This record gives sequence, C-alpha cells and structure tokens, in this order.
Amino acid sequence: MKRFLLVPALLMAVGTLTMPVRTNLVPVAHAQQAPADDAALVAKARALHDKVITLDTHVDIGVDNFTATQNYTQDLPNQVNLPKMISGGLDAAFLIVYVGQGRGEEAFTKAGFDAAYKQASDKFDAIHRLTKEIAPDKIGLALTSADVRSIGAAGKKVALIGVENGYPLGDETTAIARVKEFQARGARYLSLAHNGHSQLADSNTGEGDGVWLHKGLSPLGKQVIAELNRVGIMVDISHPSKEANLQAMALSKAPVIASHSGARAMFDHSRNLDDEQLMAVKKNGGVVQAVAFAGYVKVTPPSAERTAALANLAEEYKVPVASLGRGGRGRGGAGGGTAGGTQAPILTDEQRAEMQKKLDELNTKFPAPPRANVKDFVDHLDYIVKKIGIDHVGISSDFDGGGGVDGWNNASETFNVTLELVRRGYTEEQIGKIWSGNLLRVMDQVQQAAQSR
Repeated sequence: MKRFLLVPALLMAVGTLTMPVRTNLVPVAHAQQAPADDAALVAKARALHDKVITLDTHVDIGVDNFTATQNYTQDLPNQVNLPKMISGGLDAAFLIVYVGQGRGEEAFTKAGFDAAYKQASDKFDAIHRLTKEIAPDKIGLALTSADVRSIGAAGKKVALIGVENGYPLGDETTAIARVKEFQARGARYLSLAHNGHSQLADSNTGEGDGVWLHKGLSPLGKQVIAELNRVGIMVDISHPSKEANLQAMALSKAPVIASHSGARAMFDHSRNLDDEQLMAVKKNGGVVQAVAFAGYVKVTPPSAERTAALANLAEEYKVPVASLGRGGRGRGGAGGGTAGGTQAPILTDEQRAEMQKKLDELNTKFPAPPRANVKDFVDHLDYIVKKIGIDHVGISSDFDGGGGVDGWNNASETFNVTLELVRRGYTEEQIGKIWSGNLLRVMDQVQQAAQSR
C-alpha cells in the first residue's frame, strides 16, 4: 500500500487525493479506444488512476441486493458491486435513496407521502446494513470528506448517500423535520424533484407538455432549501426544471451540485443543463457531475431505411417494433403488450426463428446507429471545463438506473474514463479534481456553511 496523505490543506492545494494502490486495472476495449494505445500512455493512466480518489456521485440501488444471501460482496449482474468496484478501481460511490411518485393530485396525499417515506427508509436501512453488517470490513459509510479519505486509507471502498427526489419528505407538516432526519441517517445531497413535478419543485419533464405546477420552486421547496443549507446537505439540481434550478441557486447560501447531468449544448435533452445554468453553477461555486448515461450523452437517430424496415418486419409478424430490440435478438412472441395495450401474438418456434433470421439480415443491411461511448461522454466533460472551468466539473454514471456508455458500462470499466482523460492531456491535478476533488470541496463548503449558521 502506498503512503496515504491525510493533510487536508495539502490535498486541497494540489487538488489530487491519494488512495491505496489497486491492481488488475486493465483497460477494456471500447468503440472509441485506439486499436493499440501507446504503452507509456496506458502505464501513465494506470499509475494516475491508482493515486486519485475515483468517486461516482450517482449509483441507484435495489433493496433486494442488500440481504444476507444476495448482496454487494458478490459479483451480481448489476452494474455496481464490490467485485466490480475493485476490478475497475472505483473507490467511492453515492448510493441513492430514490423513490418515484404517482401522477396527478392523488400523489400529494398523506397516503402517497407515507408510502414514499417507507420506501426511502428501506433504502437508507439497506445502505447501513451493507456498511455495518454485511461487509463492514470491505466498505464504510462516509459522512464527510475526511471520512472518504480515512476509509480509503484503511483499504476499503466508500459509500455515501444521496437522495433523489424530495417527494418522500412529505408536506408542510413533515418536510422540514425529515430533512434533518435524512441528514442524521447519512444523506449528503438531495434533489427536490425527479421525473414529474413534486410538492417542492417543477421537474424538467414539464418541457414535454408545457405544464408547470409551481413555475419553479414551491413555497415549501424554498423552505426545504433553507433547511438543507442549515443542516449541511448539498442541494442537487439534477432533474428539476431550469426555472427551479435557477431559483435554487439564487436562494442557496452554499454551493450546489448537479449530481448527474450533462451539457445541453452537447446534446439537447431536458435532463442536461444549458449554458445559462452552467454559468449559474460557476457563480454559485458548485459542481456539475457529468453523467455517462448514453441517452443523455449522444443519440444518433436510425436511418430512415432502418426505421422503415423494422416497422415492416414488426407488421409482418404482428409484434411491437420495440420487441425487435436495438439491433439485438428479437423478442417477438414473449407475450408483451403492444403500444395500444393489446396482447402480442404468440409465435411458434418456426415463426420466431424465421423472424430472427430476417432481423439478423436487416441488422446487417441497415446497422443500428452506434451507442454513445467514453469519448462522447468525455466530450461533455471537455465542454463543461471549457465553459465554466476545471473546478466545477465531476463524474457520475447513473449505473443501475439506466446509465452507461460503451466503454464504461459498469464499475469494472472505470479505468477507461481515466485513460480517455489522460489521452486528452489532462494532468494528474486536473483529473484528481474531476474525479473527486471538486465534489469533496463542495461537500466541505456546504458543511462549513451549516456550522456557521
């Protein structure tokens, strides 16, 4: 194990946080990687990857993976677990307490809020169970940046907790008290909305239909931001609407984060931040954690010929177009419903084989467009760095919540991100800031601001 420095001033001065040496960091081939990287470049990237704290700010979880018989000590089929973190050299991850919500007024009832609070509690308990009972010798829960460093120095992986969607906070009778409760249970960031307007803030999804509930933040949402500042929880502006985000940054007395959002100038999606929001983050002193979610990074539309051919094949066998997949194996005859809600026909084995042969021929003649890859993801990082500076950008995956790009499809491929950064000429100090230094600086500032209030 290499010498591990625990002097905060020195760490913040150089912007690079050291961790124990990791092994088995073999770059995984992906669409963008050159056929044969220069050996010296790969060795440089591996050595640098060993030194910095690699921190992913958004990893979703399911409570079924936090039991005595099925848990993160095993290499489960999901994208993040301890074996994959060790293999890829991912040191730390924010595990997410996410709860969705219903649509319409029925969502904003005591029963709806109580059910959401119960689901959130179950996820808090699952994370504590992992770090206290299932694998306390392998992973620890960090509440401060100092914890991140000390847990890493002990040779363990690091878990932190983020709350995605403030819906479980409930209404005026419970929300403020639950902010403090969530802080005590380990939450270190919280977003006020997800997909769909919450009782606290409008969501980015309002761009789809032009319907808004609050025109930004609700009065309760503004109170919640004040309480988040008071207790030292970072305000997360991923998912709320642009207006809600601008209002949140104007109100917050501490820096904010976007826990998993890309640059809208690079790909026009409502989940990505436009230049006005990026500049507001810079002014606020916050950080944008660019997200490696292919659908937010880059989407190349299929050719007209491919679209027409898939539609014709689906019509021939009376199956949903979606059942034909994105260039993979056809799933017709699985019994899934069509877009209209009717049952798809059950195909015979002969019909399925025939349809699959035609699909394979179609995919050869009209290939599916390439999926976003590590290069495309780092393009977002590059843009944000150039727009608002190296001190305001970080990295997230949204693994186990739909995230992933070719080359970084799970935690075992984490080295490929560092390799691409080195390939582009980023220095050790800069990569240290991008992987964790900037986020931990904001975390410190938020907690310091809370202590001074």
